[in-house]
Amino acid sequence: MPTGKVKWFDTAKGFGFISSDEGGDVFLPSSALPSGTTAVKGGAKVEFSVVEGRRGAQALSVQLLDAPPSVAARTRRPADDLGVIVEDLIKVLDGIGNGLRRGRYPDKAAGAKYASLLRAVADDLDA
Repeated sequence: MPTGKVKWFDTAKGFGFISSDEGGDVFLPSSALPSGTTAVKGGAKVEFSVVEGRRGAQALSVQLLDAPPSVAARTRRPADDLGVIVEDLIKVLDGIGNGLRRGRYPDKAAGAKYASLLRAVADDLDA
């Protein structure tokens, strides 16, 4: 079976691409992932079978050989620090909730900052 590394995978779109060790890219649909797996990270080493689809090579029966080391795990904040950040985040979200109850969405710039803040905390929790 051929092997390769995941170039990228978009969970929202449900597909990505594998860079085959034999050369070339192989389409990776989410249906080819192992049962119970909904996403893979870029750089993950995989083994797969290939079938020719309408648009070229497509992966089937993908098996994860090893996952890349998590960058977030190496840069994870200490639990005490993260606890304080989560408490502050709750206060921020409470303020946003109060505005939404009054029918006011945050303006675009503030909304982008809130989304960025939520992603940063989620990355620390998901490491």
